[in-house]
Amino acid sequence: MADHGTTSATPTATPMSGADILVQALIRHGVDTVFAYPGGASMPIHQALTRVSGKLRTILPRHEQGGGFMAHGYCRTTGKASVCVSTSGPGATNFVTCIADAKMDSIPAIFITGQVSTNVLGNDAFQETPMVEICRGITKHHYLLTRTEDITRVMKEAFHIATTGRPGPVLIDVCKDVQTKSVVPDWDVAMDLPGYRPVRKAPRAELEPIIAAIRASKKPFIYAGGGVTHSDAAAELKEFAELVGAPVGLTVHGLGNFPADHYLCLQMLGMHGTVYSNYAINEADLLLAFGVRFDDRVTGKLAEFAKHGKIVHIDIDKSEIHKNKFAHVPVHGDLKHALQGLNAMLKEEKNADLTAGGRYTDWWRQVDAWRDAEPLKFAEPDNFIIPQYAIKRLWEILRDRNQLDDTIITTGVGQHQMWAAQFFHFNKPRKWITSGGLGTMGFGLPSALGAKVAFPNNLVIDIDGDGSFLMNVQELATAYAEKIPAKVLLLNNQHLGMVMQWEDRFFGSNRGHTYLGAGEDHAPYPDFCKIAEGFGVTAKSVIDKADLDAALIEMIEAPGPFLLNVHVPHQEHVLPMIPAGSTVKDIIKE
Repeated sequence: MADHGTTSATPTATPMSGADILVQALIRHGVDTVFAYPGGASMPIHQALTRVSGKLRTILPRHEQGGGFMAHGYCRTTGKASVCVSTSGPGATNFVTCIADAKMDSIPAIFITGQVSTNVLGNDAFQETPMVEICRGITKHHYLLTRTEDITRVMKEAFHIATTGRPGPVLIDVCKDVQTKSVVPDWDVAMDLPGYRPVRKAPRAELEPIIAAIRASKKPFIYAGGGVTHSDAAAELKEFAELVGAPVGLTVHGLGNFPADHYLCLQMLGMHGTVYSNYAINEADLLLAFGVRFDDRVTGKLAEFAKHGKIVHIDIDKSEIHKNKFAHVPVHGDLKHALQGLNAMLKEEKNADLTAGGRYTDWWRQVDAWRDAEPLKFAEPDNFIIPQYAIKRLWEILRDRNQLDDTIITTGVGQHQMWAAQFFHFNKPRKWITSGGLGTMGFGLPSALGAKVAFPNNLVIDIDGDGSFLMNVQELATAYAEKIPAKVLLLNNQHLGMVMQWEDRFFGSNRGHTYLGAGEDHAPYPDFCKIAEGFGVTAKSVIDKADLDAALIEMIEAPGPFLLNVHVPHQEHVLPMIPAGSTVKDIIKE
């Protein structure tokens, strides 16, 4: 959607309004779509957007959070900075969750918020909120624009900061009078970012200890995460894993960075990861951690996590190294560059013994024994549909239709999210879009719309739960009005499934407000098909297992947006499960 460099253009001596300068800056940074909801403090920006409709598409969400998560969908699938706009006050605060989500998952989104005029700043003026103060801890950087002359520099810096080093969100709060004042813009203004050195490439001397560690290892394990995506290093990761011959386990954001159908792939690790990936990481004598942050959903009890092994940690963010787990071989640098260097070193004649194969025969015998003994599985009833089966059938149908490589999956947050991670297999990066670090319900539908706008020729499906879906259900209006034909596979169990699962496991099944229906004497509630039809979106409900395949194919082939409401029982649990703060020894398998 945007590059952090600017395109060359002839400087103009004609004064322009701040809003026009801002919009032209977006175009000069390669932006082709903005997700924007207007209000009093951002009206000048929207007026400017109407003047460039041939170059810049403006999509109107039905809630600012919806617009923010559409920007996430665009950003996470393209890897480029995306842009969303809101007004001041409540419009701006509706972005806060989206900004926090972007910070947690390292997403380079740019959030532009209108602000009251400079002469009333700090006076509790109508719809004034101190956005920079509110968002200080959840942005990579933030600006309060009080001078029209600063717009070109700030925009240039914002795109540079968002997309370099460890990506992250940038907030630009723009006072209304800054938008209306006219000045002659300086398009070639220099950035003013002293001390910001985001790109570091590790020298060979820092990589050599990794080669030595591999030589000393009998049970290596590659632990790969979202940093592989952000550094565009999936090809290098695959080459490295194949050269070394080590098993690969992926975090929830690592999925797709290593082919799921590859022999070396042990799928997802962590709380709801495969038993065999968790066993392997626990027993490994060398942990090769690439672009990961040792998140608690992966590690469980930190003191017990991977305690048998030497840890190599490569990350672009120096603050992540040693943060949660001590790294015996710490490497601060760009992951793609580091893996390219390691691959070149592994191909040197003196390291031929490391790539000849057969080094880890005993280790692979053990790993394969775990893999054979503990596959991901579920009991399959004859007549009704369980959510794991619905997801697995969707994947199988798309596989058989040769559509997997052209399919993007988004999710809400909860049981359905983890089942999708387990049973929908990804072989390419940026096809799996989910809220990981913050775990934001309501993420699925708007992010699917953003992804579909970015990739109109891809099939985009939001695998969602009824609790998550209802949180941003209004974006069905955006799907219809903006003609964005994303699909929704709604696994409707009438409960907040993941919280309910914890109630079942740890609170004696006492329901603490996790039932979303209207009572035992009611039909499933609400009627999602009627809601969808009210928005003009085609919808279908399915209850019987025999009807599922045809319904899935109808959803896949539907020309417009489509909601498939699949009624599933609420008794299913996501397994395996390592309880929070526990270890692999405490894994729950059934």
